[in-house]
Amino acid sequence: MQIIQSSITLKPFKRGFHLITDKIQSIVSKSGINTGVINIFLQHTSASISINENADPSVLVDMENFYSDIADDKPYYIHTYEGSDDMPAHIKSSILGQSLTIPITKNRLNLGTWQGIYLGEHRDFASKRKLVISISGI
Repeated sequence: MQIIQSSITLKPFKRGFHLITDKIQSIVSKSGINTGVINIFLQHTSASISINENADPSVLVDMENFYSDIADDKPYYIHTYEGSDDMPAHIKSSILGQSLTIPITKNRLNLGTWQGIYLGEHRDFASKRKLVISISGI
């Protein structure tokens, strides 16, 4: 059993959902792990990471619209120190999550045909986002 851990920093993205599957697959490919698992952990509380449809870009628009509809612009938010988008970003991050575990088979992410890994950027003016990648396997 081998365990590899590294981190990557993603450039700032605009608000919305962004496909990052290729960046993660590149790390898996370089790892040399043939069979195992990868854990991807996002070290932020105002962004998220998730798996969803990767073929039709309208899914990303619908995801952003849905989560904005349920979390944005609520008059009862108290936590607004970093702007009106801060508390909604924390809520979206909590709902969607900050980590994923995916099987690795034949040195590839073992995702379904239409699945992709997305960074959900929930701030209007985001900073770089850091991911800790842990891969274990043989």
